[in-house]
Order: sequence, then C-alpha cells, then structure tokens
Amino acid sequence: MQFPVTMTTQVPDGVTEAEVDEVRGREGAHSRELAAAGQLLRLWRPPLEPGEWRTFGLFEANDADQLEEVLSSMPLRIWRHDDVMPLEPHPNDPATATPLDAGATEYFTIFKLTIPEGTPAELVDEKVAGEATATRRLAGEGKLIRLWRRADGDALGLWQADSLDELTTILKSLPLTDWLDTDTIPLTAHPSDPAHAAR
Repeated sequence: MQFPVTMTTQVPDGVTEAEVDEVRGREGAHSRELAAAGQLLRLWRPPLEPGEWRTFGLFEANDADQLEEVLSSMPLRIWRHDDVMPLEPHPNDPATATPLDAGATEYFTIFKLTIPEGTPAELVDEKVAGEATATRRLAGEGKLIRLWRRADGDALGLWQADSLDELTTILKSLPLTDWLDTDTIPLTAHPSDPAHAAR
C-alpha cells in the first residue's frame, strides 16, 4: 500500500542550531536508506509560511503498522507530527510510470466529485468514460504522473506542468471539470527526495 504523509516539525525552544543540523543530517542519511529499501518513494515541500517546517512524503508499506515503524525510525520524528492518509488504486492511474521533467513543477490536486442531482445515468457514464480517455492521454503527454483514490473518497493526482496556468488549462479540459471541486497544491523539490537524487 502507498501512503501520503504530511510531516510537520516543530523544534522545541532551547534546541541549538547545531543540534538541529545534526538531526537533519541523520534524517537525510536515513531517508536514503528508506528509499533504497523501497519504503520511501517521494518527498516534496508544500507552500510554507515563514518559520513553518512541513514536508509531504509518499511511503510504501504493507499496512498502517509497518508504516508507523518506518516513520518512527526517522530521526526528525522526535520533533515531528505525522498525518497519514491511506490511498487506494484509482482506475485512471497511468499504467506505466510517467518520467519526471526536470524543468517542470509538480502539483498535487485533490478532486472532490459531486454529480448534480437528477443527472441522467447515460451522461454520467459518458463523462466518466471521457475522463478515463483524457487522463490516459495526459499521462502519455507527460502531464499526469499518478492518480490515487483517498480513503475519504476524493481523488489525489500528481501532475507536472511548466506553470500553474498550464495546469489550470489542463484541469479545465477534463470532461468531469464542471462536477469537480479542485484544490491545487504546488510542490517544490526536497533535497532528500529519491527522484530528485536520481536526477
């Protein structure tokens, strides 16, 4: 199973900068070990307020208990709170991995689908089929990287685009766009991201 984890770190008062640097150094080394073991898949930085320290991670584990063992093994966990959202496969997830474009920005999208009451079943089926075709095309064009279904029923997408304007145009082209409430989160590279290191 794959799990996205929001990791929020708050360093207690009185901890020296040297102590923080030492723990961060161990965190980076351990992240490389977890990546080599196939347990840490990706790391990103979301938009942050001044003084905020937060990271998005994508982990692989057999279940929630194994994931907790992995998260507990990370040195920064002594100052960190982790929020976990289990993922399930999405039928429109790209069948093959989409290569990352070093010049593009990655984005998370959270899609909440609301079908208007009274919509004919034939129209729903038509739009759902069109959505599947569109996502396959966008994956082939290198724009859609991954698509999952979250435990709360919403869909989580990972995209790459040259700009937010380009991504907005892409999302508006989706057949289901009129029924989607979409939250878009721009991501920046994390120094310990396994994919970033591979580049």
